[in-house]
Amino acid sequence: MNTDRKPSVFGSYGSGDPSMNVPVTSSAGSVMSPYLNFDPAILTTGGDSDFIFPEGASHQRGRFELAFSQIGGSVFLGGAVGGVTGFYSGLRETKELTGAIKRTQMLNFITKKGASMAQALGVVALMYSIFGVAISKMRGADDELNTLAAGGATGLLYKSSAGFRSSLKAGGVGLGLAAVYCLLTSKDRIKQILHMDD
Repeated sequence: MNTDRKPSVFGSYGSGDPSMNVPVTSSAGSVMSPYLNFDPAILTTGGDSDFIFPEGASHQRGRFELAFSQIGGSVFLGGAVGGVTGFYSGLRETKELTGAIKRTQMLNFITKKGASMAQALGVVALMYSIFGVAISKMRGADDELNTLAAGGATGLLYKSSAGFRSSLKAGGVGLGLAAVYCLLTSKDRIKQILHMDD
C-alpha cells in the first residue's frame, strides 16, 4: 500500500500522481507560479517604475497634472490660515460679548476670514497654474524659467487693478517667491545651468 497518498473528497492523490508534477522554474531558472503556470519575470520591464507609461510619455507629472493639486491645496491652506486668523481677531473683537451672541460672532469671523483667504490663495494658485501651463506649452520645455516667469506674471496680474506701482511690487514678490521655490527644489539643476558642477 502506498503511504504517501493523501485522502480527499475527490479521491486520493499522491506525489507520484502525474497531475501533481507542475514545474516551479522556467527554462531561464526563475521561479514560476505553480498555479497560473506563467513566468513572472516576463512582467518585469527592467525599469525602476511600477507603472506602465505610454510610449514616449514623460515619467513624471507635468504642470497641468500638478495644477489640480496645487490649486486645491492652496484653497485648503488659505481656508485654514484664514480660519485661524479669524478666530484670533474674533476673540479680540468679542471680548465684551457672552453666550450665543459671542459664539455666533466668532463663527462669523472664522468663516468670513477663512473664505476670503481661501478664495485669494485659490485665485493666485489658479493664475500661477494657467501661466505655468501656457508658458510651458509655448516654450516646449518644463524648467525653472517657466516657474520664475509664471510667478512674476501672477503677481503682476493679481495686483494690476491697484495701479502700475502696486502691480510691479506684486510682480517682484511673485518672482521672489518663485526664485526661493526654485532654489529649494532644484539646487542640482541650478548648479548645472550655472556650470558650478565642476
